[in-house]
Amino acid sequence: MKINQEQESALIGMILGDAYVQKTGSRNARLRLEQQDAHREYLIWKTHLLKGLFQGKPTMLKRIHPKTQKTYSYVRQQSNASPYLGKLRALFYSNGKKQIPEKLYQWLVSDIGFAVWFYDDGYYYVRDRSLYLYLGTVSRKEATIAKDVLRKRFNLQSTIADKGKKGFALYFPASERNKVRDILTKYRVPIMAYKIPD
Repeated sequence: MKINQEQESALIGMILGDAYVQKTGSRNARLRLEQQDAHREYLIWKTHLLKGLFQGKPTMLKRIHPKTQKTYSYVRQQSNASPYLGKLRALFYSNGKKQIPEKLYQWLVSDIGFAVWFYDDGYYYVRDRSLYLYLGTVSRKEATIAKDVLRKRFNLQSTIADKGKKGFALYFPASERNKVRDILTKYRVPIMAYKIPD
């Protein structure tokens, strides 16, 4: 499977964000993307970035929310299985749980990876013009790796915020807003425009 550096960075951004790399054998894995139905356009945009990986169209599924008991619709697209994705599974799930790998710097090369990651897990707070990139239940060491990579690769300055049960997040002050906006507008997806700082 051949992909270029920008596609690989986009793929890394997806894995850091909402994507799941599912083991399919001793060496192979596949990529699973899911989005709420309202964000179908975004899921399709992601699959077009990695055309060689995906076949067919997204599948519409329904789920019952465990707390609210409300039914909601979402779309799913799964890639073909490959040893390359098996290698990424070993990198990001070495202990069975998704993690931020120590070698992230050598994988997250293009800023499209940050854009995808932010579209998945980032939030822009209009009131104080600050931004957060939620990392989930990673360790502080993993959060530090993410912070350092974004600073070294893309000159994005952030601090680590402990969000309690939500885990760690990277906090970008208002002074970083223009830099984040410049990256996101390069890879603008209309349905996700609400995440782009003004």
